[in-house]
Amino acid sequence: MEPVDATKLTVYTGDSFRYRRKALFRAIVEMLHDEGIAGATVLHGIEGYGADKRIHTARILDLSADLPVVIVAIDRTEKIENVLPKLDEMVDKGVVTTEPVRVIFSRPAAL
Repeated sequence: MEPVDATKLTVYTGDSFRYRRKALFRAIVEMLHDEGIAGATVLHGIEGYGADKRIHTARILDLSADLPVVIVAIDRTEKIENVLPKLDEMVDKGVVTTEPVRVIFSRPAAL
């Protein structure tokens, strides 16, 4: 496979955030899947803070109910750009970023 220029989508949110009574991260992954995005990964953080500046942690003495979640997806730029309006509707709290990436290989080929 020749290297392919693509875009990485990253959504930073919290595990307690909801979209239509469903965990936001789960709703986002389902939407990305339905839209044919090549793949997505959800990363569950053990500590972090956002706009509220309150530290959320998984330490047993300070156990938080809102740990950080990061959703990462990579696909061709056009496909990522097509899902941005849907993300805008879904994400009430969080940060959505994109950045150019170069896919060296994808096995099995997804892009």
